[in-house]
Amino acid sequence: MDRNTFTGLFLILVILVGSTFLLKPSSEEIKREKFTQDSIATTKKNPQTIAKKTAVLTDSATVTNTDTALSSDLFKEELSVLENKAIKVTLSNKGGKIVSVQVKDEKTFDGKPLILFKAEDTNFGFEYKSGSQNLNTSDQAFKVVSQDAANIVMQMANSDGSSLNYTYTLAADSNKVGFKVDAKGFENKVSGDQMVLDWNTKLLQQEKDLHNERLGSTTYFQKGDGEVDYLSESKDDEKVLNEGKTNWVSFKEHFFSAALIAKDGFSKAHIKITTLADSSAVKSYSAQLSVPYKNNQVNTYDLQFYFGSNKFSQLKAQGHDLDKQVKMGWGPLKWINRFLVLPIFNFFESMNLGYGLIILLLTIILKTVLLPFTYKSYLSMAKMRVLKPEMDEIKAKVGEGNQALVQQEYMKLYKQAGVNPLGGCLPMVFQMPFILAFFYFFPNLFELRQESFLWMHDLSTYDELIKFPTIPLLGWNHISLMCLLMTISTLIYTYFNNQISGVQGQMKYIGYITPIIFFGVLNSYPAGLNYYYFCANILTFSQQYFIRKFVDDDKIHAQIQENKKKPEAKKKGGFQKKMEEMMRQQQLNQQKKK
Repeated sequence: MDRNTFTGLFLILVILVGSTFLLKPSSEEIKREKFTQDSIATTKKNPQTIAKKTAVLTDSATVTNTDTALSSDLFKEELSVLENKAIKVTLSNKGGKIVSVQVKDEKTFDGKPLILFKAEDTNFGFEYKSGSQNLNTSDQAFKVVSQDAANIVMQMANSDGSSLNYTYTLAADSNKVGFKVDAKGFENKVSGDQMVLDWNTKLLQQEKDLHNERLGSTTYFQKGDGEVDYLSESKDDEKVLNEGKTNWVSFKEHFFSAALIAKDGFSKAHIKITTLADSSAVKSYSAQLSVPYKNNQVNTYDLQFYFGSNKFSQLKAQGHDLDKQVKMGWGPLKWINRFLVLPIFNFFESMNLGYGLIILLLTIILKTVLLPFTYKSYLSMAKMRVLKPEMDEIKAKVGEGNQALVQQEYMKLYKQAGVNPLGGCLPMVFQMPFILAFFYFFPNLFELRQESFLWMHDLSTYDELIKFPTIPLLGWNHISLMCLLMTISTLIYTYFNNQISGVQGQMKYIGYITPIIFFGVLNSYPAGLNYYYFCANILTFSQQYFIRKFVDDDKIHAQIQENKKKPEAKKKGGFQKKMEEMMRQQQLNQQKKK
């Protein structure tokens, strides 16, 4: 058992180190990204060249309307703005598209205005086939035909009388931008029964830890049956959705999202996510979304954008199950966080308490609920400690070479003394779901973003005690003080716990190895999560200290001796029968080998 345990710990270390290399982009991906960046740089230096290349015909091989085709001589890009207290949306007459969004009242990790994406990284337009030509409105010239504080109407007018109207609407204090499309006069000009809305962009880095931000960034989508799913967060991924409708697609990064919602759904969708070598962008997002086209005078499409934070309450207020983008864990962990932890958190937040105090109060509530189980655990460990001399006598009498018989004699002793050897595990069994639930809760909690407590300037990311050049293999470039305190408190707690339980031999040292492994894992995790684990350790240690004042080993020993004098119950439990039968079988097998 000891050899297997240490082997398992070694394999865990191998996985942690190996993942550092496996998640790195390949040399081919780095070269491809470098080529893209070089192309963008060339474009900026020679704008006339790219303007000529993007001169695209509207719906005919002959251009007769200079207002529609982009010409390096005649076309001049103009920007329009829709703005309220929540967001600032910038639109361009090139393609009539949204080219940039600023989320107000939010800043990047280095204090700059929070811009979700930039114009040079964004394409948005309808792709359709007219005869033998593949056309895209993203490169067409639009005109602003009307504008006020809440609405902008942009139009692409063709020489044959057909037109494409975009109506953007932004209500006060809203993070949603209404997007209505009217395609007029396209009868017998569009091949097929659908048009494809092509949207691709790069979302910019907003948080200090780009690696963790990428691990929380991907494309989410909702199918027509209401199921919300997402692409891989740890690697490049893509998916083609041909069956049923797709209600919405969201380009999500860790704490912010850009989503597109269709009132009648998209008939097909092809979505893709790519991790970039570019250190300023989180990931590259791409979506080709099909909408049905009918050969009518007018085709109308009602869409909506959402630009804003991934705060659970804010996403839930938008409807459409956008709140399912916030990862609350899997299975029962999700229900613990959504229906138990989050309401308590919101209650304390409504009292205008600091977030450090809220985390402490959550920990106190959890430890108070588990106090009866902690007491029983301590009592069970005390009984095992009192029985230790008798167990040593059994081991010396039987001999260490016959472990099966030793365990069988131990079981008899436990039965006579009325001791449950697994009683000490009871609090951990009840506490483990909450430990795992908080592991998802705090790293994905928007409320902790850029909130300070003590020396920690941002509870949603790691705090830096020491910063240094990146260590090869481990990938570390800092030491988190809160993670270090959490690890030290765990080691101290393990030491005193071993004194209480009387653990001996190699098993005693396993408790010291585990916190060190966790330090390697949690060093880059949010300070808020490590602060919770630190508080939990201190409270558990304090509870055991006071419980020890009320537990007398002499009284426990006397009670055990009284239990031994009682007649044994004739009926044995099914589990006990199986354990004894298994030990007898092991003993027979050992005798046969000898």
